[in-house]
Amino acid sequence: MKTSRTLNVGELDIKELPDGIAFKVRVQPRSSKNAITGMMGDSLKINLTSPPVDGEANAACLAFLATYMGLPKSTVSIIGGHKNRAKIIKITGVDKNIFLNKLSAGI
Repeated sequence: MKTSRTLNVGELDIKELPDGIAFKVRVQPRSSKNAITGMMGDSLKINLTSPPVDGEANAACLAFLATYMGLPKSTVSIIGGHKNRAKIIKITGVDKNIFLNKLSAGI
């Protein structure tokens, strides 16, 4: 998942919650590979190979983020935008600094 691309995570809108964090993503289904490809406004852009049918892209998004962050799938959930490309993701048990460090290390 390493690329030569730099990600300007300073623009990412991350909300700190009592039990974790929430942030916006913009999903691009039916891509050639699963990857974080940059920023779109204040959202993290994620390309997924799954189609947006029967919740496949949502499941793929959660599984990809959990694997990318090295966390159990149960800690990652969609709290907004279940039927949209723009989603709000919640990760439980992680603070903003840990998230940004893992995100920066993976790019």
